[in-house]
Amino acid sequence: MKLALFDCDGTLVDSQHSIVACMTAAWEAHGLGVPDPLEVRRMVGLPLVEGVALLRPDLDRAMQIRVAESYRDAFAAMRTQGLLQEPLYRGIRETLDALDAAGVLLGVATGKTMRGLQGVLERHGLTGRFVTLQTADRGPGKPDPAMVHRALEEAGVDRRSTVMIGDTTYDIQMARNARVASVGVSWGYHEVPELLAAGADRIVHHGTDVATAVLAILDGH
Repeated sequence: MKLALFDCDGTLVDSQHSIVACMTAAWEAHGLGVPDPLEVRRMVGLPLVEGVALLRPDLDRAMQIRVAESYRDAFAAMRTQGLLQEPLYRGIRETLDALDAAGVLLGVATGKTMRGLQGVLERHGLTGRFVTLQTADRGPGKPDPAMVHRALEEAGVDRRSTVMIGDTTYDIQMARNARVASVGVSWGYHEVPELLAAGADRIVHHGTDVATAVLAILDGH
């Protein structure tokens, strides 16, 4: 058995506009001004409170938690109002189909909550495509290897037959910590030189190229 484990935000879907809007609303709710959109993008993938801490290390932990709660409230409001913008990247659906056809199991390891991830999958008709869903509300987040370890156990796959696909150094570091191979994607929220420095085994520049890179690694090429 083989497993392709995907990050969500910045890899499967482009959620930056919604994330920045919700973080801006959270900051404004606490009189913190307006966050830098580029810096908000860079924290995507971390557990939410850790992301807030990265953005505002000057705040005490209690305030960081309250900002994170305000972010969740803003996100829930956008979901209820149908305002979330989380389109699939071009070529992703084709890549999932190609990996399916090759007999590779699919999974997700994301900093989203399970509710948030399931919402994305439902909106794009991807519910049931993944054999394992790992989210930050189930245990330690990236770059801790716990999500990968749980995914391997649930899928019944060996680490040597697994590839992690992601757009941030947190994804690549998690893969290295779990001793699985990794593919970095160039269309997300961290730069290619950063992904390479973090240890990505391959870099791809289009959604349809992911399957080719994953299969090459799994086949030992």
